[in-house]
Amino acid sequence: MRSVRELGTSHGWRLRQGVLDDGRPVFVKSGPADAVSEVFAAEAAGLRWLGEVAAVPEVIEAGPDRLVLSWVEEERPGPAAAERFGRELARMHRAGAAAFGAPWPGFIAELPMDNRPCGSWPEFYAERRVLPFLREARLPAADVAEVERAVARFAEVAGPAEPPSRIHGDLWSGNVLWSGGSAVLVDPAAHGGHRETDLGMLALFGLPHLDRVLGAYREEWPLADGWRERVPLHQLHPLLVHVVLYGGSYRGSLMAAVRRVLEL
Repeated sequence: MRSVRELGTSHGWRLRQGVLDDGRPVFVKSGPADAVSEVFAAEAAGLRWLGEVAAVPEVIEAGPDRLVLSWVEEERPGPAAAERFGRELARMHRAGAAAFGAPWPGFIAELPMDNRPCGSWPEFYAERRVLPFLREARLPAADVAEVERAVARFAEVAGPAEPPSRIHGDLWSGNVLWSGGSAVLVDPAAHGGHRETDLGMLALFGLPHLDRVLGAYREEWPLADGWRERVPLHQLHPLLVHVVLYGGSYRGSLMAAVRRVLEL
């Protein structure tokens, strides 16, 4: 590289902006090879898969100790960009997937996720997403019992069955970079899943002009009745992830979502 600028760290990974010898700016994420090689390979696979139908950075290199991506020049989002993103997100979801799951290992932050396919989304969400993180969350026994009660209702409250969508899987606002009049998606936990999962994640931590995004999305591909009421269902997994990563400060939000699922 011609030059490198430090950007800090995230989940123990070193983040840098670099300039290649040919003048291209790049984003570099690096860490010890024995700890992160599968993480980088999974992220690269997800970006390439999403990139077949959506705007993502180009994967320039995915090695055992680093991931090099094309640099995304960010801009301030506006209503028109939000509406364009909503339409593009719907098209990405509609591109579909072979199954609920993915043929590569899953990760969210540094935490592994089982991407082995399941026959239905409620089964996949329970067995591959919620229950594994519930076992890691160290919640009080009463909380565990409440979450398990909610899990038992997944098939009943998941809404009409849909085929697998091509989803980002960790679509919080920090993984949506506004650029080129729309959005570029980064740092995916990509897999075949339920499209409402991405929308629930966008709602969890907020996004500029989210109402515009959702309105344009629904014009492009209408959502099943009751989707707003199901938002807490799709937030159970990311909230459990945050309990595992950051501790009890997210317990209240998790249990509030559990109660709302039990009321569906």
